Amino acid sequence: MPSIQSAHILILATDGYERSELRKPLEQLRAKGARVSIASLTAAPIKSWDEKNWGDTVDVDLTVDAVKVEDYDALVIPGGQINPDILRNDKTAVDLVRGFVKSGRTIAAVCHGPWLLVEADALRGRKATSYASIKTDLKNAGANWRDEAVVVDHGIITSRQPGDLDAFVAKIIEEVEEGPHQSRAA
Repeated sequence: MPSIQSAHILILATDGYERSELRKPLEQLRAKGARVSIASLTAAPIKSWDEKNWGDTVDVDLTVDAVKVEDYDALVIPGGQINPDILRNDKTAVDLVRGFVKSGRTIAAVCHGPWLLVEADALRGRKATSYASIKTDLKNAGANWRDEAVVVDHGIITSRQPGDLDAFVAKIIEEVEEGPHQSRAA
């Protein structure tokens, strides 16, 4: 079981990620000693969405096609409407999520981030939550949707919104320290 201090965590995002949903996990996980990398579709810095307008940018450490699942202990998918909608239309990003699912490593998605889990068919028969406006999407994908701050099912963590981020990050730490879960079909 890895400690959070020795963990390597990957954040998957592109332009339009909800600022707080990337920044807060990034900062809190790094503060606990984890090494956190950001992967995106291109190597260029990615721009956040901050409430009602474009926000600041964050540098990208590697492109999605360069990620090796075995190099990471967890995958974090921030929400925002734009970010996961772009990512779920990219085969390489969806295949990366499927690789994490198959490996049994921790996967955490917040707000609209579970759209990527839907596209990877990772929620069928599993408990999950999301931003309320995509609840039907998760249900149609076979998830048992719940209106709870954080829901975990065999290492897949989902959360509803920015107000739930402290509980979301705490659960990521807990799940990473538990180690990989049994492999799940994706």
